[in-house]
This record gives sequence, C-alpha cells and structure tokens, in this order.
Amino acid sequence: MRHGFPAGAPGPHVTGGTRATRTGADRPSPENAVARDELLGVALRKAVQSTSAYGGVVYLRSPDRRSLVLGAVAGVPLPVLSGFRRVPVASPLPAAEAYRTGRTVCLSGADDTMRRFPRLAVGLPYAFASACAPVAGGGEVFGVLSVLWPSSDAGVPVAARRHLRAAANRLGASLAELTAAGLPVEAAGQPVVVELPGPVGPAVRVGLFDWDLTTGTVAADEGLCDILGVAPAEFDGRAATVATLISPADLPRLRAAAATAARTGSLATQTVRVRDAYGRYRPVKIWGRVPTGPARSHLIGAVLDTTAGAAAVAAVERLRDGVFSLDPEGRVDYANRSLELLLDTPREQLQGRHPWDVMPWLADPAYEDRYRAAMVSQRPTGFLARRPPDQWLAFSLYPDAHGITGRVVPSAPPHDPAAAMQPDVLRPETAPPEAAAGARAGPGAMYHLLQLASVLTEAISVREVCDAVADQILPGFGGQELAIYLVRSGRMFLVAQRGYPDGFLDGFEGTPLRNRLPGTDALSSGAPIFFEDEHELLAAYPGIPLDEMRAWAFLPLIASGHPIGSCILGFDEPRLFTAEERSVLTALGGLIAQALERARLYDAEFVLARGLQQALLPHRLPDVPGFTIAARYLPGTQGMEIGGDWYDAIVTAEGLCLVIGDVEGHSVGAAATMGQLRSAVRAFATGGSTPAEVLLRTNQLLVDLDPGLLASCCLIRLDPTDGRARAVRAGHVPPLLRHPDGHTEILELDGGALLGVDPFSEYPVNEILLPRGSVLALYTDGLVEESGYGIDQGIERLRASLAHAADGSLEALADRLLGDARHSAHRADDVALLLTARR
Repeated sequence: MRHGFPAGAPGPHVTGGTRATRTGADRPSPENAVARDELLGVALRKAVQSTSAYGGVVYLRSPDRRSLVLGAVAGVPLPVLSGFRRVPVASPLPAAEAYRTGRTVCLSGADDTMRRFPRLAVGLPYAFASACAPVAGGGEVFGVLSVLWPSSDAGVPVAARRHLRAAANRLGASLAELTAAGLPVEAAGQPVVVELPGPVGPAVRVGLFDWDLTTGTVAADEGLCDILGVAPAEFDGRAATVATLISPADLPRLRAAAATAARTGSLATQTVRVRDAYGRYRPVKIWGRVPTGPARSHLIGAVLDTTAGAAAVAAVERLRDGVFSLDPEGRVDYANRSLELLLDTPREQLQGRHPWDVMPWLADPAYEDRYRAAMVSQRPTGFLARRPPDQWLAFSLYPDAHGITGRVVPSAPPHDPAAAMQPDVLRPETAPPEAAAGARAGPGAMYHLLQLASVLTEAISVREVCDAVADQILPGFGGQELAIYLVRSGRMFLVAQRGYPDGFLDGFEGTPLRNRLPGTDALSSGAPIFFEDEHELLAAYPGIPLDEMRAWAFLPLIASGHPIGSCILGFDEPRLFTAEERSVLTALGGLIAQALERARLYDAEFVLARGLQQALLPHRLPDVPGFTIAARYLPGTQGMEIGGDWYDAIVTAEGLCLVIGDVEGHSVGAAATMGQLRSAVRAFATGGSTPAEVLLRTNQLLVDLDPGLLASCCLIRLDPTDGRARAVRAGHVPPLLRHPDGHTEILELDGGALLGVDPFSEYPVNEILLPRGSVLALYTDGLVEESGYGIDQGIERLRASLAHAADGSLEALADRLLGDARHSAHRADDVALLLTARR
C-alpha cells in the first residue's frame, strides 16, 4: 500500500533408442508496428549523434508492463546484449531504475557501474559510460532511451544529458500520438538495428541516368553528377557535355554499345574512364537497359565508381602486416594476403565467420572477450596468441561503432611465462578443430554464471529459482534444453523444463531413485555424468528415449549432504566438455541445489502463511435483504512475504457496515496487524459506535499496539431502508459509485490521516446515497497501481471499466474488474475488492 492517497501520482539422425521430434512454436510477429519502429530508429540515431555517443539502445515496456524489452539498438552488437534483451522493471539495473523513477540515470565508467549496479558490471565487465532517460508522454512511461560513451574521468557531460532527455521526450510524445491513434507501442518481435552514419565518405559511389538516344539529352541524379565532378545545378543535361568527361579512347566503344542496346534492349556492363577534377582518368562501370516500346529511344542505367574502395584495398594488400576487418558482430568481412600467411588460413575460410570459430588456437573464450571489450569500451585493445606449434602473434584491435579494424604482426614470446595468463596476453588452446568447435562456451558463460549467483540471491520460490537457472545457463553454455527434477518420497518429479518436445518427459515423471537412468545415477553417486554424443548415451543406457539433442550433462543437486534432485542440460550438437567446463557445471549444481533447498523451505512456509492470511478474511459474506455483496482477494505474486489487505461486511443494529483496509508492507507482521484491525473494527462497529468513532478508536488502538506499521481504511455504513450511507476514510483510495444509468463517479470523500500516525486524528463523516440499481465498489490500491502509470490513471481505468461493464451478476462484475490482475504472474501487491449492489 502507499502511505496515503496521492493526488496524482525469449533433423539430426541417430540409431537405436526412441527419438521424439520437436514441434514448432509460433512466434509473435511485430504486426502493425512499422510506424513505431521508424520512430525508434530516427530517435535513436538522433540521440546518439546529438550526444556524441558511439551507440545506444531503446527499451520499450512489455505488454504486461512488468519488463523492459530491447526495441532498438545502434552501435552495439546484439550478441553483446544477449543477457539484457529483457530487463524486469523491478531489477537493479539502470534502465529499470530510470523507468521506475522517471529520472535520468548516469554512469561515468566501470567503477561507478560496479558500485551502483553490480549486476550490469558482471554482465558487461567493460569500461564505458552511459546514461538512461525515461521515454514518457501523455502521462505514460513507454520505455527508456540509453546512450553509451567511452569511459572518461569527466563522466557524462551536462549538455549530453540535456540532449538525451530532449530526445527521450520527443520520442515519448511521438509514441503517445501512436497510442492515441490506436497503434501499438509495446515491444514486439526482434529489435530494430539502426545503422549509424559512417565516419568517411562511401567507398563505392552509384549514379543513375536516363539517356535520350534521339535528342542526345541526359538526365542525371546527384550521384552521377558527383561521379562526373559536376555540380547538379551546373549540369546542362547534354550528352555532348558528358562525352567531354569520358576518355576519347572509350567513347566509340560506349556509343557502339548504346546502339546495340537500342536494338537488343540491354546494355552489357561497360568499363570506361572518366576524368576527375585533377585531369586524371579513373575507371567506372556502366550498365543499363532500354525500356520496351516501339521507339526504344531511352537508355536507363547506372554508373558504379569503386575507385576509392579499390585504392584502399590495394594499399592494404601491399602491407606486410596482417590486416582484417570485423563487422559489429565479430565476423570477418575483409582480410589481406599478409593475414592469410600469418594465420596459415585462406581468407575464403575466414570470410563471414568469427575468427575463433575458424582457428582452433583462437577458440579460448578470452579471445572473443577481447573483441567484446573493444566494441563496448570503444578503446583499442590487444593480446598475444600462439599459433601452433610456436609462432607468437600480436593482435591489435581498433574499434568504432561500425566494427573493428585488426592488425596482426609476428611477436617474440613473452619473457615472463606468467604474463601469458594476463588478460591481454593469453595462452591459446591447441585442441583439434572438432574438439574446439564443440567445447567452447561463449565468453559470456562465466558472466551468466556470475549473474546467476546474483539472481539466485533474490529468487525466493522454487519457480523463481528454476526460471533464473534456465535464463542464465542455456544462453551461457549454448544449450537448447533444460530440466530440473526434485526428489519427493524417493521419486523424481519434474518442476521446470525448457525446450523439450511436448510430452517427451511424461514417461520419466515419478521415476523411483532406484531406477537406472542418468539423472538418478548422477544423484545416487553424487557425481555429474557427461555424454558428448548420443552414441555414448546409448552405450551406457541402451534403449533410453531420445529427442533431438546430441550431448548431455546430468548434474546432481546435493545441498548440505542431502540429495535434492537433478538438473539436465541438452545440446543439439556433439560437444566436448572441457575439464574447466565440467568443473564450472559441477559447481553450478551445488549452487542450484542450495537455492532450491532454500526455496522449498520458503514454499512450504509460504503455503502456511497464505493459509493463515486466508483464515483472517471472512469465510462468507452476510445475506442482507435489499443488497447483494461480492468480494475478491488476490495475494501478490512477488516476494516471500504476505500482505495486509482485508475486507469485511458487518451486519449491525444500525445497518450494513462495509469495510476495506490495507496494512502497509508485505510480511507476517502485516498480516497479523491486519487480523487485529479487522477484529477491532468489527468489535467497535457491532458495539454501536458511529463510523467516525470506529476509525477513531481503531486508530488509537493501532497507535497503542505500536507494530511499526500504518494502515489505510474506508468504512461505509448503509441504511437498508433508504440507501443512505455515512462514510469515513483514513488515507484510503476513494470508493466508486455506479448509478442505475451506468454513470460512474469517483467519490472524493473527505478523510483523515492513515491509521497509526496520530492518536488524535479525526475522521470526517460524508453523506452519500445509493439509489436502487446502483453498485458501490471498495478496493485496495493493488488493483489500480501499475508500473509506468500514476495511481490516478489506474483509478480512472477502474471507473471506466465499472461504467462500461455489462449488466449481469455481481460475481461476474467482480471478476471483470479484477481484469489483468488475476492473470498476472508479476503482481507486486495484494488486491482486495468489495462490491455492494442495492436491489
């Protein structure tokens, strides 16, 4: 609850065994989102340019408003952000904080990030500065705009912050217009990848022309004028003018080709030389076609000038140093001849692939991490690597937002053997290619595990632990399937799975521990079992059912010497599990087991606590002539503690007394205080006290009890004879009244302070009238609070829902008003609802 009510506020074959096949899953497509994606691209590009940043991202709220989803990215490789594609709104990350608080969050560098947001520092352990600004408009928060700079002692400049906030506000206003037009703004599908302007002019220039072969006029676009070295305004459109710019030796051939094109309809590619501003000739390529028709008088085509790019390539090819270029995702898009010789690898094998995937001696994840460090920090970096058998090479990486230029030269071995273990001087693996391809976990593997350790400290229930494990391990190790089993009464029961075909695991449910299966054997022996291909698995367990996976890790989950269960990882390709990887997974099993042991204890205690809380609420509502009453209570779905919402309907000599309240916090103490207050209100109400006296005495009681908690409350006493009511309110959200004609109003009742603040608080009485056919709604703030919205907006939405609800039973109306809250898996607060209809 709030302290008071504010005014506004992601087919292999096998022999033997039985194989199941996976069914395809439907994936949502970003339909009707073109306008939104265009806005994101323009806004992100302008934000990066106006703040002199090297890259940036836009997060948009998810449809359930519980997560921020990556909507657009510029200047940062998507794989680097794999651990941050979806960010829970409640998470301790800068984007989430900016979204929750509405404030710009700035980080000056790695030290600042580690101090304030250690989870981000673990996932992206590189030196960079950043700023996150909320994207808001029209009273809503749509997401977060974030930009990145190389780390510096000066931190984030004030001017850059101002430009970022302005860009975020403009984007928010544009998204609000989309919302008003009924178009989607929530994240859907894959993020938009925004291309930033290059640092230099194009290496390839293209111009278009339309040559009238009859009149000798030429229509040229700006690109062609640029190639010809003529200002567009000064070009007279005459073919004779163009001819003066073409080498005389090439003109006859070009004219003959044009005449042939007039007959055949196509101009084969021609290479001619065009004079530049210095009087020198450079080659360009021309091709075109003659549109069909009786005249065949127009030749339409294009001119391609690759001189600059070709000159650059020729210059690099003459170097003795190895030179290569990586695209933003780390794939080779150029390698010179010297690099081929130094790496002893043909450039055809390198093109379009990651270097660490091609050359086994670069397969250590630390090498890929150097690429990531360069791209995220935007600072040059380097390392030494040894090409077998004993050739040491020095790699230098020079990044910008468009990729990396690399330089490779021979190097002497490091003088200090220990230096080979430092981050910039790395000892490579010398495993054979087939081993390296299957063995290498991504450099993010260790980071995912470190994040898992952090996330597990916050995971409370078994479900939360299993979700955290799946979210971190599968991407960290490149796995496709995960299953977690827990032991109960000597049998194994599935509690979570990801990626398995429908029904495949059904046959393993309830397996006794004495049965011989990999999961039970690993748990019985206390040692993990690894199968590097399906043949190993079938040799050890003939006839075991198989799906599409081809390598497996079976991890025993043992905590405090007691068997907890098993964790199974599946991989869709044969895999060599290195000694290091086996050690990490083994340690991981212990980490998961401890978290699950704690979570199982919590789940058991939580069920007991929920039962206690439910026992404190009314088991049945009274049957009062002339009135119909319906109530609903939904517990929160987050956190390990329970809430203090309550409701009651009390029949007294003076009439029907309706009560709803909310004790602050989510704890057993809050539930206990709720029980005391409910009993006190009932006692005072049935003892003849007026509504004001009931709240006055309840307030004094709470002050005397001094539980360290405050509470809100609304009490309305109805006279069954005429529908008149007297209402009092202590810091609670206002009731709603729907009239017989459907008009629904918010009852802005005068009220007093929260219960437990001041023993001398007074609670003014408000007179209201319930006509026959009207409905009175009392509720707690958990029903109207939603991340990214003010509470006033939540109350207005509830009012509109009540006003437009179809006539029907009060029970059906209660279910409708609960709306999305009933189905949300991330409901942070309890919800109580009490409806009363006068017949």
